[in-house]
Amino acid sequence: MSKFFLKENGIITQSDLKRTRVKILYIVMLIICIIITLFSIAPPIWLFLQSFKDIKEFTLAQSILPKTFDFSKFIDTWNELKFYKFYINSFYSVTGSIICAIVFNGLLAYSISIIKPKGSRIVYTLVISSLMIPAATSIVPLFVNITKIHLNGTFYPLWFAAGANAFFVVLFKEFFDTLPKSVIEAARIDGCNNLGIFFKIIMPLSKPITMVIAMYALNYAWSDFLLPNLLLANTGHETVMVRLFQFKDATGSQVDVLRAIVFAIIPPVILFTVFQKRIIQGSSFAGVKG
Repeated sequence: MSKFFLKENGIITQSDLKRTRVKILYIVMLIICIIITLFSIAPPIWLFLQSFKDIKEFTLAQSILPKTFDFSKFIDTWNELKFYKFYINSFYSVTGSIICAIVFNGLLAYSISIIKPKGSRIVYTLVISSLMIPAATSIVPLFVNITKIHLNGTFYPLWFAAGANAFFVVLFKEFFDTLPKSVIEAARIDGCNNLGIFFKIIMPLSKPITMVIAMYALNYAWSDFLLPNLLLANTGHETVMVRLFQFKDATGSQVDVLRAIVFAIIPPVILFTVFQKRIIQGSSFAGVKG
C-alpha cells in the first residue's frame, strides 16, 4: 500500500518508511487524509441519493438509500425547469468571465511586473489594499453604476467584474515575476511591442497559472448568485443559480430542488475532475518564486 501512495519525488521515500517513527507518522497522516476525504464527499453523495426519492419517502423514510433508482425523475425535473436554457445562459456568463479574467487581470499584472511604468508600485499597493475591502460593500454602488449606464439584463457587468479581480492580479503578478527576463528582452530586440510580448511570449509561458485563474473564474462565475440575481432576474437570461432560487420559491418541492442542485454541481465537478492535475500543478507553480 505504501508503494501506491508514495512517489519517487515525494518528501517521504521508501527508505524513510523503514524507520518506525516515520512509518507511524505516515499512517496517521494517511488516516487523517482519508477521514477528510470522506467528510468532503459525504454531502454530494447524500444529495445524489436523496434526489431519487419522492417527497413522501424523503420525509418519512429513515434510510439513506432510496427504494428505487428511477432516473426518469431527473428527466422530469430537467424538462420542468428547462435546464438546458439556463445551462446556455451560465455558459455565456462563464465563458466571458474566464476570458476577461485572464486578459484584463493578466494585462494589469503584466504592466506592473514586466513593463513597470511610473506609479506601478502605487497601483499594485492599491490592488493589494482592495483585497481587505469586503466584496459585499461594493454591491450597491456597483449596481447603481450598472443601472446608470443601462447594462441591466446583460452579461457584460458579470464579465467585467471577473476582469477586475485583485486576487487574480496578484496571482498573475507573482508568476510573471518568475519568468526569464532574457526571453522578454530578446523579443523586444526582435521588434515585438508590449502587446505582442504579452500575447506571444508571456501567455504561452504562463499556461499553469492561466489554468488556475480560469478554474477560479469558472467556479466564481458558475456559483455566483447575488449580482446575477440583481441584473438578470426575470429577463430570460437567468443563470443556473438564479433559476434554482426562483424554482425553490415558485413550485418546486424539496426533493425537486435537490435534483436541480445535482444538475447545478455536475459541470464544475466534471471540469475539476478532468483538469485537476493541471490545477494542482498550476497552484504549485504559483506558490514558487525565485
